[in-house]
Amino acid sequence: MTTETFDMPKNTDIAWCPGCGNFGILRIVKTALTELNIKPEELVMVSGIGQAAKTPHYLRTNVFNGLHGRAVAAALAIKAVNQELTVIVETGDGCSFGEGGNHFLHNILRNPNIIHLAHDNMVYGLTKGQASPTSQYGFITPVQVQGVTNEPFNPIALAITLDAAFVSRVFVGDQEKTKEIIKAAITHKGYSFVDILQPCVSFNKINTWKWFKENTYYLKDSYNPTNKVEAFKHATKTGKIPLGIFYTSPKPTFEENLPVYKTNKNPLYMREAKLDKLKVLIDSKRN
Repeated sequence: MTTETFDMPKNTDIAWCPGCGNFGILRIVKTALTELNIKPEELVMVSGIGQAAKTPHYLRTNVFNGLHGRAVAAALAIKAVNQELTVIVETGDGCSFGEGGNHFLHNILRNPNIIHLAHDNMVYGLTKGQASPTSQYGFITPVQVQGVTNEPFNPIALAITLDAAFVSRVFVGDQEKTKEIIKAAITHKGYSFVDILQPCVSFNKINTWKWFKENTYYLKDSYNPTNKVEAFKHATKTGKIPLGIFYTSPKPTFEENLPVYKTNKNPLYMREAKLDKLKVLIDSKRN
């Protein structure tokens, strides 16, 4: 299998600005899936609304495109019905942490075995450049004309605080290391979160390719990602932005805790419907 396995027809119109970081993320994801030998029919890509959410449209695989901020909820349902699927959520910083903040929070706690790739360009790109939850303090936009006054949302710190199974941050400009960390997220069991720093070349002239390259660094090879206290310290450091795998916390997944899978490991779609039991349930609600 090659990356072409996931390619859409050659005449597919990719609706991103030239130079957008999403092109690199798409290429990295396809390469990671190929190297892990994940077949298109074994994968579901889930997204909401936004430029990042268009990513699944450009892969030949199963896709669920839902409402703004609701991708994680749909991904949870898909995984619960068929735990054998690889389920990847592709959303932006606004979709993940603004509209979808509640789903981000509570599904970390539920710990479904899904991968959440958050395209983080620190701005709303689809709707023409408003500040997003991760926009930096003082960032000026057509809406925030005096500059952003909120402290930027820190998804890494929150995910670590909630004991997420896998917490990481990458920069799309370093394709090889980004690919390896995404592969680690895909193979890790539980809610695997990857915050992907990327530029928006049209609406964020501050956090550019050059800015990210000069203002990021990798955690040391000796770093221990199982130490929650140290992970939180690195996540909340000021100044340059750390990259790498911050935290891992192996534990039972949402699907493993579901009673329907305790005695029968078969996916729900493979089981015979018990219509007599359903009738009893319906009749009990009527009475």
